[in-house]
Amino acid sequence: MDVNRGPLERAEENIRAYELEDRIKTRLSDGFSALEQGEADSAVIAGMGGGLMIRILKEGEDVVRTLKECILQPQSEIEKVRAFLLEEGFLFIKEDMVEEDGKYYPMMKMASPGRRTERTCGTAETWDETELRYGRYLLQEKNPVLRQYLEREIRIKRQILEGLQGQDSTRAVSRMQELEKEIENAEKGMKYYAV
Repeated sequence: MDVNRGPLERAEENIRAYELEDRIKTRLSDGFSALEQGEADSAVIAGMGGGLMIRILKEGEDVVRTLKECILQPQSEIEKVRAFLLEEGFLFIKEDMVEEDGKYYPMMKMASPGRRTERTCGTAETWDETELRYGRYLLQEKNPVLRQYLEREIRIKRQILEGLQGQDSTRAVSRMQELEKEIENAEKGMKYYAV
């Protein structure tokens, strides 16, 4: 499903190329609006910002609760997505991160709230800011791609901070404070990798 015809046409070409027409159907849809409850076991929501992803999950709540799993790949506001998932009762099954052409993509496999088990992941209040930003399970598993990302973030943010030194405008001071906090969070994440 996609809200735009172009991506659906490309998907249909791939479906035909791999002779999967009997297993995969495409639909023009804004979020889950063209999907009925119980019609699918899994959903992949990827290639969009976190705010839009949250909106799709909220608006499609009735369908989402009938899914066995959701595979999510937010491209921004990742900590907001994690906080939303925790508050809504999703269960983190697996997290991973990949890098392609210098861009980093976190991915999450979630059990839907309607499939809740006794096991929970806590709430957004039980995860600290570093865990929400970078992923508790990625940190605990010492994900090597996350480590590369953290190292890069620290290096880039330090360079920006260095460039702002000596500037005393309100905006520059505010940005330096933000950068210092971001560096602190990334360094806290790096502590998971200490031997």
